Amino acid sequence: MSGNMFYTAKQHGEFEVYELGDFVLEEGATLRGASLAYTCYGKLNEQADNAIVFPVMFSGTHAAMAPYVGEGLALDPNEYLIVIPNQLGGGLSTSPHNYQGTYQANYFPDVSIGDDVRAQHQLITHLGVKRIKLVTGWSMGAQQTYEWAVRYPEIVERAAPISGTAKTTPHCALFVDVFSNALKSDPAWDNGKYQQSSEVEIGLRQMAQIFAMMGASQNFYNDELWKNYGFSSQGDFLKSLWENWFLPMDPNNLLCMAKKWRSGDVSKHSDGDLSAALARITAKVTVISFEKDMFISPADCLKEQQMISGSELVSIPSPWGHFSMLGVNPDDFLAIDSALKKLLKIEV
Repeated sequence: MSGNMFYTAKQHGEFEVYELGDFVLEEGATLRGASLAYTCYGKLNEQADNAIVFPVMFSGTHAAMAPYVGEGLALDPNEYLIVIPNQLGGGLSTSPHNYQGTYQANYFPDVSIGDDVRAQHQLITHLGVKRIKLVTGWSMGAQQTYEWAVRYPEIVERAAPISGTAKTTPHCALFVDVFSNALKSDPAWDNGKYQQSSEVEIGLRQMAQIFAMMGASQNFYNDELWKNYGFSSQGDFLKSLWENWFLPMDPNNLLCMAKKWRSGDVSKHSDGDLSAALARITAKVTVISFEKDMFISPADCLKEQQMISGSELVSIPSPWGHFSMLGVNPDDFLAIDSALKKLLKIEV
């Protein structure tokens, strides 16, 4: 069990912990004494039908998505109970770095997107939620959004997957392999047996560089658009934002999430037939893509959106590419918030 102080309320803001008990994973292992970290904004109404579930992305926590919650925004705590659950393996919930026993550290079992959503379903049931007004999430949060809509169609009224797919594409799987191998190439990783996360500095920096290369668009770098956001050079942008983002994290946690990302596939619910799985969705769906995204292309999003009856595709132009969701550019933030507001106004 690692003493990594990055995974604390001091770094990410206060959160609550729901005890899952002995949680059986889809691959067969049991996480004994498992817990799910989460935070809530707003209150559940008397009808227990005003909840919004907002799962987080790869490497992120509730703190990264909290800016999208606020008075006057789509996710307004004066109207809704907004639940932001952290991923299993993400660092705040039960994860390789904080688990004690047989499955600790590099022995942590494979976790699936389905496991995350089943744990979240237990949580919202515990909170008394009967129907979900909206499920939305970015990237791996979008994978969880699709899983929610396919696995629990009877309670999900609306869904907005943002720059993510219901089934991981071969190109995206290759990307996951590349950044995972870059992280593991550091001799200090030692097959996950390192003593402190900071020992794997070289691998974490290499991983960060790969994310930076694919996360923003080509013209973001070619036109030196980083100058518009307070960075003094491209190197300063890479180190101050991306390396600084990943360096405090635990490599085994990151690899746990990466395996989930790579294996994400709602067609498991329909014997491998993706169109049949997406046909299970009864929610009103708005798929949000980013035009210059090199992780999840607009074409990837469109292909799946066309399989969902009555759905809509919104494509947002931004040089930030996949990382438009960070909202560094105020126009990106406004476009995403506006799409969510529009969806929430649709009658179901």
